[in-house]
Amino acid sequence: MTVEAPPAQPRSGLGRGTALTIAIAGALTVANIYFPQPLLDAIASGLGVSGSAAGLIATGAQVGYALGISLVVPLADVARLRRLTTALLLLTTAGLLVAAAAPNLATLTVATVALSTTTVLPQVLMPTAASMAGPAHSGRTVGMIGIGITLGSTLSRTFSGAVVGLSGDWRTAYLVAAALTGGLVLVLPRLLPEYGGGERSVPYWKLIGTMPKLILAHAELRLSAFLGATVFAAFSAFWATLAFHLAGPPFEKGVAWAGLFGLFSLPAALLSYSAGRLSDQRGPLYVNTLALACVAAAFLILGVYGGDSMTALVIGSNLLVYGGSCWQVANQVRVFRLDERIRARLNTLFMLASFAGGAVGSLTGTALHARYGWTGMILGCGGFLLLAAVGLLRGRRLG
Repeated sequence: MTVEAPPAQPRSGLGRGTALTIAIAGALTVANIYFPQPLLDAIASGLGVSGSAAGLIATGAQVGYALGISLVVPLADVARLRRLTTALLLLTTAGLLVAAAAPNLATLTVATVALSTTTVLPQVLMPTAASMAGPAHSGRTVGMIGIGITLGSTLSRTFSGAVVGLSGDWRTAYLVAAALTGGLVLVLPRLLPEYGGGERSVPYWKLIGTMPKLILAHAELRLSAFLGATVFAAFSAFWATLAFHLAGPPFEKGVAWAGLFGLFSLPAALLSYSAGRLSDQRGPLYVNTLALACVAAAFLILGVYGGDSMTALVIGSNLLVYGGSCWQVANQVRVFRLDERIRARLNTLFMLASFAGGAVGSLTGTALHARYGWTGMILGCGGFLLLAAVGLLRGRRLG
């Protein structure tokens, strides 16, 4: 497979309306990964399978998303962006329609993996929009799209639950998602530049094969990848164990309460927009330092008071979401300041590192919580943050 593109064309800038539309598109497409999660019980009942078997849907979504980041996102460096965007939207819409009509769990799982592989559009849009905005405004653009992704992943769970509650059928949520995703075909492609900024002609296998070399060539990428993995590990450990913590004494709350914490922390997610502007004005290192202080304060509050105080859990989760979102934005801004021609591949490597950190954090957090309780999980997260602090200190020489 050979992907051809002419030399990069001059950027004309990115208007606020275009940036907002791209952020909304990111929110709607990333929602396709997360909206099925509250529906698993209804899916299990509808298809006549166990709840644990229906959990394959959530696993398949994560596997598909990781495959898409690895194998599809790098194409944004060299492909015709409008054509790539249109193809991804149409394939995702088709996958959602197949899922809506799935007669059994096997079909639904395969459709979930397929549509999750092609719904990686947010990670295509992020480097593209950063290039369109130009160096002086890339930070605030990354911040705006980052908020879109956060809101899409959070509110999609609430929205899908409401749709199924009104319709009484889990398949309706997939049909609504297909309509929203398909509708983007009429709007989004025309807002993007025709081509990516990469080389004129690059075989697909060579495009993928260049990525390991990029890790060795760019110290800033290695720094952002390490920082992203460590803090996302602590972030994921908290969210992976929150439901268990709330279910036990003294809270004795149901699983739905863990989902509500996504809504409780929306103010922090919205405030994190400032991270993009601060990254433009003060640099990613400054924002990393601020974000790490917020995350550390979050775990301090969660550790000291979060064992028996709902208020402390809400405050701590807001600090964690704000710090984690700012941390992500700063790391991606640092990566996007590197060679414009390879931004999509750089973003791929950064996101894969973050995903790996999140997986390690989830496994570590649940294991520590099961053996040592809430305090053990908090201390484990402290270990991840200590690694992040060491990495940040070593990264100061990069500026």
